[in-house]
Amino acid sequence: MAKSLYIGPYGRWLPIAFGAMTVLGAFVLLEILLRVGVINRYIVPLPSEVLLSLPRIIVEEKVLARCRETAFEMLISSAAVIAIGVPIGVALYRYKALRNALEDWFAALAAAPIVLAFPLFLVMFGRSATTIIVMSVVSGVAPIILKTTEGLVATRPVLLNVGKSLKMTQSQMFWKILLPSALPLIFTGIRLGWTFVLISVVGTEFLINLGGLGQLINDLAERYDMPGTYAAIGFVILVSILFFISLERVEQWLGRRT
Repeated sequence: MAKSLYIGPYGRWLPIAFGAMTVLGAFVLLEILLRVGVINRYIVPLPSEVLLSLPRIIVEEKVLARCRETAFEMLISSAAVIAIGVPIGVALYRYKALRNALEDWFAALAAAPIVLAFPLFLVMFGRSATTIIVMSVVSGVAPIILKTTEGLVATRPVLLNVGKSLKMTQSQMFWKILLPSALPLIFTGIRLGWTFVLISVVGTEFLINLGGLGQLINDLAERYDMPGTYAAIGFVILVSILFFISLERVEQWLGRRT
């Protein structure tokens, strides 16, 4: 049997360091291309200018408060898509006729540009955070439904047969066999759903010019403050990174418990 390769106590930091160096190298290369004129500086600002603009937008634009607002909308929307999507996915698994009838419709919903329907949501819910959250839930729920169903359907029959031989109840079969087996695909769906949620939250804030980082990006772009605009986009990326790191930790915790 082949032995696993031991990479030392600092091995887990190597991918992080490599990724950080790759990003830093890309920024340095971009800075050089901009300074020699290969890329138009009126469209893309110098990375050094973006970096220098960070203190300004933190102090003058109250970016941390806007980060909290966007993160709150993302948190509510992300929790809602899980609370709605997973049970619906389980229902589609349980009832094959329902799955045959609705699965294609959910796939179509996942591909639909929901953000273009923002005038309809504005009429129904007004110019408020509720509109942003509802649109984000509609945008992000379909991947979770589809991946939950796919994960449950893909459970190996031999595992189900073992459960039946042990005379497990339906509840025990679900919690002990089906859910642990489907968990990787469910989390894949959650990652996809959260990606759609982030796009929808920031995009809707941008479109209706209401609070959060999306409004800040809109304001800075209209002022043609390109370094500030790209710095604000960087804060959107930071919020998404924090959310996905949290999701990874939850997945690891659940994996150990199951």
